[in-house]
Amino acid sequence: MSESLLARLGAAALLAAAPAAAADNPLLAPWSGSHGGVPPFDAVRVEHFRPALEAAMAAKLAEIEAIAAREDLPTFDNTVAAFERAGATLDRVTAIYSVFAGTMSTPELREVEREMAPKQAALDDAITQNERLFARLEAVYAARETSGLTAEQQRLTWLHTTNFIRAGAKLDAAGKKRMSEINQRLAELYTSFRQNVLADETGWVLWLDEGDLAGLPESERSAAAAAAAERGQPKRFAILNTRSSMEPFLASSARRDLREKVWRAYYGRGDNGDAHDNNGLIREILRLRAERAKLLGFATHAHWRLERAMAKTPERAMELLEAVWAPAVARAREEVADMQAIADAEAATAGTAPITIEPWDYRFYAEKVRRAKYDLDADQLKPYLQLERLREGMFHVAGELFGFRFTPATGIPVAHPDVRVWEVADRESGRPVGLWYFDPYARTGKRSGAWMATYRRQQRLDGEVTTIVSNNSNFAKGGPGEPVLVSWDDAETLFHEFGHALHGLSSRVTYPTLAGTAVARDYVEFPSQLLEHWLSTPEVLGKFATHVGTGEPIPTALVERLERAANFNQGFATVEYLASALVDMKLHLAGDAEIDPDAFERETLAALGMPREIVMRHRTPHFSHVFSSDSYSAGYYSYLWADTLTADAWEAFTAAGGAWDRAMAKRLVEHVFSVGNTVDPAEGYRAFRGRDAGIEALMRDRGFPLPGAAAD
Repeated sequence: MSESLLARLGAAALLAAAPAAAADNPLLAPWSGSHGGVPPFDAVRVEHFRPALEAAMAAKLAEIEAIAAREDLPTFDNTVAAFERAGATLDRVTAIYSVFAGTMSTPELREVEREMAPKQAALDDAITQNERLFARLEAVYAARETSGLTAEQQRLTWLHTTNFIRAGAKLDAAGKKRMSEINQRLAELYTSFRQNVLADETGWVLWLDEGDLAGLPESERSAAAAAAAERGQPKRFAILNTRSSMEPFLASSARRDLREKVWRAYYGRGDNGDAHDNNGLIREILRLRAERAKLLGFATHAHWRLERAMAKTPERAMELLEAVWAPAVARAREEVADMQAIADAEAATAGTAPITIEPWDYRFYAEKVRRAKYDLDADQLKPYLQLERLREGMFHVAGELFGFRFTPATGIPVAHPDVRVWEVADRESGRPVGLWYFDPYARTGKRSGAWMATYRRQQRLDGEVTTIVSNNSNFAKGGPGEPVLVSWDDAETLFHEFGHALHGLSSRVTYPTLAGTAVARDYVEFPSQLLEHWLSTPEVLGKFATHVGTGEPIPTALVERLERAANFNQGFATVEYLASALVDMKLHLAGDAEIDPDAFERETLAALGMPREIVMRHRTPHFSHVFSSDSYSAGYYSYLWADTLTADAWEAFTAAGGAWDRAMAKRLVEHVFSVGNTVDPAEGYRAFRGRDAGIEALMRDRGFPLPGAAAD
């Protein structure tokens, strides 16, 4: 191994420590047991992570150096395929490490994260800056069209080669050194940002007594009681600083003063001028991203990020965002007027001073408008939305559209007793497909929100390897034996994240780098957003939306009212999302300008004409999508881009015979869900749909006027 490579990571120390670290460390052993091996969650302790990561990193460096040091002619097999095989131990270690960091965080683990994040970044740089390895990749890439490679092999070669270039492989020595310094510092900043948000989420609780519960339905009272009991206050009630606790409270609590407290705590995460304030971190992150983009020859970080996205340029992404912004704001102002009218009427009837709708009032009065306009109450729906029945509904959709069968698995180690595991198989042939882990409940040390994770990617490089995926949520756990009831929005999120899981489970590719959800950022949300549509189908609602008390299916009349209200509050939902997407993009188009995040957010929204009654879905100081990694940076627009495809694809189903059309489902699996990143996403979508998607279906789906059309 070259001295420069060793020095860059301090790899000599890692290699020396590797044999000792490997002894009795369960993280470093190949996964054993059924289903091709499973993560040994039950054997892992926090103290295993640091030595396991160091040993696995050293092992990957040695494997990479062995490829780079070869003196034979570079071929796909001895270079690209070998590169695919490198780092298998590290992949296993980081899979478990990520689960603990995201769902089982402790002070000790957060210390490990802070220490290891820059080392992991340095490892990535040591690999992409390995000149001999890059030369071999380039040689294979140059001969890709004349060396008999399959289309999948050609795409993999292109992907790895361009990844190296985008990471700085062609920079001079000084540029490479600076690139590595930037990436290591960013890794530290991302870790601090993420941990600050978690600290503000777990460190704040609104404690309530019986007299503070006015307006809360029984399901929310029960959840708040369970949360309090878990925190050692069995006679009180707790509202947590998470979206799944905040949103239903703001929608139902009759206590305006308490709504404001909950709202300010949630939207103030990372923005309190204390030790967990993220504004300084954001400033430095933006500066470093801008510098890195310039090093790589891009005008801004946004241009670098979108080069290989479907949108290709920030300008195209902004064009879509801005096309939807004006009609969304207009609809939101109509919604506010409806809410204000109800608030004024209530004040007149009660003889009290009128109020002006504030952000902490929006959800509360929106529910009143929904009842008045559509005779639909969120509390009417909730008794029919049981978490476990919805999970069964998701399995039904997976069976009908994808041919999957889910069976409870036994004897599989889990990271927490709340986690359950299912075997997934082809229901006709019985062929194993993979494992699905479900972790639905909030707990201390678990980050908020909902997400899908991949523990092991599907591949066929050296024989069939099935995938392991998980879905994670943050529902408040009810009392012993009590069914957990969720909101309609949370039910949609369940189906959304399950769509990501099905994307991973459906993968049928050869090389792990191309498997499952490893696609362009503005394409990955398309399969998940599309799956949301099956929740509202009569078959799913009729079979699985059953009353928690009586077991009766949801009444047809209630479903009809739900359908009539499908676009209710669409102004709010679209504006709060678009505000986040626009601020994200504008922050990263600002280049190396010195930015005060709070001021930038405030001034940008004012210039856009943001309704004062709405805030960004993710305010900048806790915008984890954007500032806890590069993942969605300059990429939060992706949800709208993907929803353009989603609306168009759903119209294809409805035109072809409905949601359960088998031929259309087969095309969807064949061209979208199963191909991973083996084809360009635009080509994959055209193969499914027969053409590109336009914006018209999106506007129809949201009930907005078409571009250029006169408003009613």
